[in-house]
Amino acid sequence: MTANTELAELAGIAATCVRCPLSATRTTVVFGTGSPDADMMFIGEAPGFHEDQQGEPFVGAAGKLLDQLLAEIGLKREEVYIANVLKCRPPGNRDPRPEEIEECKGYLRRQLELVDPKVVITLGNFATKLLLKRDVGITKLRGQVFPWWNRRLIPTFHPAAALRGGERVLAQMRADLAVARAVLDESSPDGAAEGDGEQLGLFG
Repeated sequence: MTANTELAELAGIAATCVRCPLSATRTTVVFGTGSPDADMMFIGEAPGFHEDQQGEPFVGAAGKLLDQLLAEIGLKREEVYIANVLKCRPPGNRDPRPEEIEECKGYLRRQLELVDPKVVITLGNFATKLLLKRDVGITKLRGQVFPWWNRRLIPTFHPAAALRGGERVLAQMRADLAVARAVLDESSPDGAAEGDGEQLGLFG
């Protein structure tokens, strides 16, 4: 069975998931989008209003900015894979709750296993803290390269933060994605990084 087929089957399971109370308030499950063979994977926090309506991660103004930033490093949305920690929108865009993460994290873990990217980019504070298991803000972690589960993880700002923060934050996000592109270009053919790093965060 191909990764694409397994991802489609997993998306079908997620579409009817009722494992946490968010199933009662969502419009649509936002599973993920992009290439099942992507070398670069982006992980955000949770769907927002537009994502909940359309069933696709990072749409609206934040999605357009992400598309623009991808183009600047020579990539298209369909060449990467984009997902969130939570597949359903928390009411009022509040932070995900621990019990919601616990019930939902298996989907993201399987997405990572199936896509098997060489480089993972966490978008924003929440996804970064969760995957790295570090209680440090995104401004101190952004742009650094962390060995993580036989691949490289690079935190950066959420596109919405770049839209709010103006040119300074946007320039930092551009620099972070340039680092990610360089790491991707330097990756070995089989995608293995030197050392696993701390096997913590989402899977710890």
